[in-house]
Amino acid sequence: MISTRQLHYFVEIAESGSFSAAAERLFIAQSALSRQIKELESQLDTQLFERTARQPRLTAAGLAFLPRARTLLVDLEKAQRLARDVGHGVQGSLRLNHSSTVPLTGQLLSRLSGYLHDHPGVAMEIAQQSSEAQLVELADDRLDVGLLRLPVLRQHEGLNVVPLFEESLLLAVAGDHPLAGETRVGLAQLRDERFISIPHRQRGGLSYLSAELCMAAGFFPNAARVVSRKTTQLQLIQAGFGVALLPQCMQEIAPPSLRFVALTDEGCSSTVAIAYRRDAGPLVQQFIAHMCGPSQ
Repeated sequence: MISTRQLHYFVEIAESGSFSAAAERLFIAQSALSRQIKELESQLDTQLFERTARQPRLTAAGLAFLPRARTLLVDLEKAQRLARDVGHGVQGSLRLNHSSTVPLTGQLLSRLSGYLHDHPGVAMEIAQQSSEAQLVELADDRLDVGLLRLPVLRQHEGLNVVPLFEESLLLAVAGDHPLAGETRVGLAQLRDERFISIPHRQRGGLSYLSAELCMAAGFFPNAARVVSRKTTQLQLIQAGFGVALLPQCMQEIAPPSLRFVALTDEGCSSTVAIAYRRDAGPLVQQFIAHMCGPSQ
């Protein structure tokens, strides 16, 4: 089988014009160089050089073979570089999903932008998905990274769920709601309100946390006539169907007519986490290190 070394030697002789000059540039003995070229010619079953007293000349076969040999060496170098970059986590494709209450704004967007700027060889496919569904996709190896909001109800073997940051929860109401003009409210004041986000018995996330906080204040949230666990809840609040406890980051994507009111109760905060497989490859591990590193 033809070796990379033989191709490299052949191109070097053709470009330098002599076996002796090529041997000097390659730092090998001329006899060893001649032996490799003879083996290459044997593999090809044709002569590549006419050995003359003055300089070796390429045969017709050698002239035809030279540009292809150069192309093969260039392609091999590209393949080696690609393998090395992928192996070191600087090239490849990432599948990333985020929950509806973890919009790609603020510090998340800044870190994602910084990562992609520093890694031009990485492409990213992003979609929206519930926190619990992300964990299932990760466990089945159909997803690389998940951005979700704690708590999650189901634990999956082989996954890491790492907290990224906490942010305050705020009361979101329509602009004409009686509480819209308040600067701070207590959860107990929401006993008779209708909540457009009610926890699902098989899902954790923000609605689950909101219900826990309300129960700690002495009541379970009343369901509005129309409920949603998606970003459409912002439109439902704007339309006056009900209220919701939302993380501070949601202000950045909310309609301008919505009002966000601070909560006086302790513990009214929510945690954003990043999830990935423990056996993830270098590309994912490098991305996780970037996202979990010190703030830029």
